[in-house]
Amino acid sequence: MPNHPSAIRGPRFVLAPNDTHYPSSFHNLGHPPQSLYGIGNPELLIEGLSIIGARKPSSYGLSLAQHFAYRAASKGVVVISGGAYGCDSAAHRGAMDAGGRTIVILGGGCDRPYPASHVRLFQEVVNCGGIVLSEYEWSHPPVPYTFRSRNRLIACLGRATLITEAGVPSGTFSTADEALAVNRDVLAVPGPISSHRSAGANRLIQQGAYPVIDDESFDYVLEKLFVTHISDKVSNNASADTMPDNILVGILREGPLSLESLVRACVQQSSDIDVSKVLIQLSLLETDGHVKRFPDGLIGLSDSRGALSATMTS
Repeated sequence: MPNHPSAIRGPRFVLAPNDTHYPSSFHNLGHPPQSLYGIGNPELLIEGLSIIGARKPSSYGLSLAQHFAYRAASKGVVVISGGAYGCDSAAHRGAMDAGGRTIVILGGGCDRPYPASHVRLFQEVVNCGGIVLSEYEWSHPPVPYTFRSRNRLIACLGRATLITEAGVPSGTFSTADEALAVNRDVLAVPGPISSHRSAGANRLIQQGAYPVIDDESFDYVLEKLFVTHISDKVSNNASADTMPDNILVGILREGPLSLESLVRACVQQSSDIDVSKVLIQLSLLETDGHVKRFPDGLIGLSDSRGALSATMTS
């Protein structure tokens, strides 16, 4: 083991692109890492859920990162993040609190962990069966360009990236861009429109990111992404409090609407429908490809779903 004051203890490995445990998803990158340096068990290098957020979060963003990481890890999903201050470290902590496993992808070498004050956290990650990983050699210093580079690895190793809180512009927002570039789903938790910390997450939702508005909507998308890890009970709970598909689809058959107009029209259909039910159902239908958001921000039926739409509204 290198004699370095910040060295993280544990089994070490180096992977080349043709090695068994090298993540296959990295081959989809324009510039895949030529080597991966890690501490922990390389068998854990599987696709999971990336959870990221502001480095100077509000208590709202911090608690959500920990909460959703705990919820994902408790269902057997590996949580991936960057080990930074704020939401990243909260996500790692939430995963370990659930007895799950988590992967830290660093912006420098594993023997130059940043932030250095998180060495104890990184050691705990390894002790709990997780991994500390980098594409840079052991003692490579963390510098600004390496963090942007590592963001693409966080986005690519996750089947989806969850944004709990993010401003505009920000490193978190750029990671969402990296996820979209490799055809990964982006999930975002909406926040107050008056908060600059939520501006990025809210904008991502406006651009088509899946809105995580409660535990049910989160469980639903997890089940879609990780069907082999999650029981049928999750699916049942996710749909227990939604509104019938035919109401929302029937309204959209008349033409695309803004989110505000769509919510208003749905609520007018029945006293049993409220805003939260509309948002959940919209998210489910978007995930299944029945509806989509157009570049002008309007929401409408997917072009290829005409026959299905007619059936659902008959």
